[in-house]
Amino acid sequence: MKNNLIENNQVTITGEIISEFTYSHEIYGVDLYMMDVSVQRISGNLDIIPVMISEHLIDISADYKDMIIKVNGQFRSWNQRDEGKSRLILYVYAREIEFIENIPYGAISNQIYLDGYLCKEPVYRKTPLNREITDLLLAVNKSYGKSDYIPCICWGKSARYASNLSVGERCIILGRIQSRNYIKKTDNENMEPRIAFEVSASRINS
Repeated sequence: MKNNLIENNQVTITGEIISEFTYSHEIYGVDLYMMDVSVQRISGNLDIIPVMISEHLIDISADYKDMIIKVNGQFRSWNQRDEGKSRLILYVYAREIEFIENIPYGAISNQIYLDGYLCKEPVYRKTPLNREITDLLLAVNKSYGKSDYIPCICWGKSARYASNLSVGERCIILGRIQSRNYIKKTDNENMEPRIAFEVSASRINS
């Protein structure tokens, strides 16, 4: 069962470490840290992806900034409570890492496979440029009866297909993790810059 729960959520990213380590929390006596990895898209744009890593996988006291790292793991989520409101926090949990000299030309540097269940009604819409898009929220099972909740987006024909899915229906998605900057209006009317993370689907099956 444990292996099945790992196989339903698989991520591989390769990119440049652009931050120092920051302490996250401790679990079962092991300290976990966060770092940011910059991953280049085919378009040349960059996705800044947060990675959680165990002290057993890397020397936390060393400086790895500007080094290229390949991370295999899972895309995970947790709900952060802030002033009575819930905010979904997403990150890659590293299971294996490898430092490499450079990313081979044409190599896939950002790939994710998810096998889960739709937990909200799909939201179909069109962008200002008239592109079709459907927003999904996928619940991907993990151990102890819990789930990771992963926002996904589908485009074009995939968006039309996804818009007809029902809550509770199984979905298999292949795509990439992407980051998106946006501005959030806070309660006191101030504007706060934030980063959202989602899976951009290249293929979807149910």
